[in-house]
Amino acid sequence: MQLPLLAEPAAILSATSMRQTARSGTFTDNLRLPLHRWFRYSAGFSAEWAEQVIAEYRSGSSFTVLDPFAGSGTTLLAAEKSGVAAFGFESHPFVQRIAEAKLAWPIESADVAAAAETVCVAARRPAAFAAHVSGAPDLLKRCYTDSALAELYAMRNAYESLRDAGHPAAQLIWLAVTCVLRQCSGAGTAQWQYVLPNKSKSKVASPLIAFQAKIDQFLADMRIAHAQGWRSDARVFSHDARNSDMPIQPNSIDLVVTSPPYANNYDYADATRLEMMFWGEITGWGDLQGAVRKHIIRSCSQHSAADKVDLSVTVGHSSLAAIAPEIQVVCDELADVRLGKGGKKAYHTMVAAYFLDMAATFASLRSACKSGATMCFVVGDSAPYGVYVPVDRWLGELAVANGFKSFRFNKLRDRNTKWKNRKHTVPLHEGQLWIEG
Repeated sequence: MQLPLLAEPAAILSATSMRQTARSGTFTDNLRLPLHRWFRYSAGFSAEWAEQVIAEYRSGSSFTVLDPFAGSGTTLLAAEKSGVAAFGFESHPFVQRIAEAKLAWPIESADVAAAAETVCVAARRPAAFAAHVSGAPDLLKRCYTDSALAELYAMRNAYESLRDAGHPAAQLIWLAVTCVLRQCSGAGTAQWQYVLPNKSKSKVASPLIAFQAKIDQFLADMRIAHAQGWRSDARVFSHDARNSDMPIQPNSIDLVVTSPPYANNYDYADATRLEMMFWGEITGWGDLQGAVRKHIIRSCSQHSAADKVDLSVTVGHSSLAAIAPEIQVVCDELADVRLGKGGKKAYHTMVAAYFLDMAATFASLRSACKSGATMCFVVGDSAPYGVYVPVDRWLGELAVANGFKSFRFNKLRDRNTKWKNRKHTVPLHEGQLWIEG
């Protein structure tokens, strides 16, 4: 059974509200918003839309919001601005750290300024880090000039000293350096943040100047948040939403606002490869499976292939009973189609693993949510190798199978319609999956 949307008939929405709803799936608008704009996370969604949903559904003094795929903290910051309690789960270790650092905005501005000056002093003496440059991973050497990399290593060393001393602004310093890494690289960046060392860009920032500008932005935005009285107690946990052993109380959530990974072969691990390599968290692309992918939803073929997903076992799992006949047909077709493709990508096992992971997520969310809670997922459908996957409907059916009462999908826009070089002609869409109960 599907339930009509309860809170947003188009006739009563303001023009601004309608625009926010229509653009709910894009992070672009966040680039002009305080705190949200600190780090560009292409997999994010609209903060203003999240605020709108929170405003429409909030009730009572104990109202609490959850984002089980918190990303860089969009929902959590929207909740803080709205004055409501919020929790987030993020299993990508590096992205969780970004969100946690953004939530450190309430600290004293003087501490941030003092710590930043320490970093700037170090960056003006980059010669001491020439040895680090000569031993840097190949990717970093291809992305930076020797002088820029020496400055960045000097900044990293200064941050590590601040961290080891327990400086209160250390998290924000780490974030500021992380935020400027792309600005200071001569390598190109693909639309979804994959680094392209074989492509160059014409405008490259000096690390010191970029860092100083980022700190100025941090301080200005912190003043805005303080002046507007933002709440400052949201928490983001390093937690896998599939895991039912949650760091929050059961039956405590009134509203879930999120955008889960899309089943479209986007490699969330590879999107932060440059940053993770700079901080020494990985040494190469091969490390991403153990460092990141094993923690996150299986939404790319590299992940399912590395996991050696058994298609028959996965599709036959009891958690997928609600969609079993359909998903079996789709996965079998993908298994056949891939044999005629050059890459022979494991989309068949990716699709199976993705929905098994999302079924586990809905089981955990049912435990976290109060009876009568509302969930809104910004989602898009998929068609790997031109084989259509009805993502929104299958997710809704899995939610109902795990104890939620009903679902409805509100399409916002069409996808795969404007690029001449698209790989298939299957029409796709993106929108809001509303789940009640």
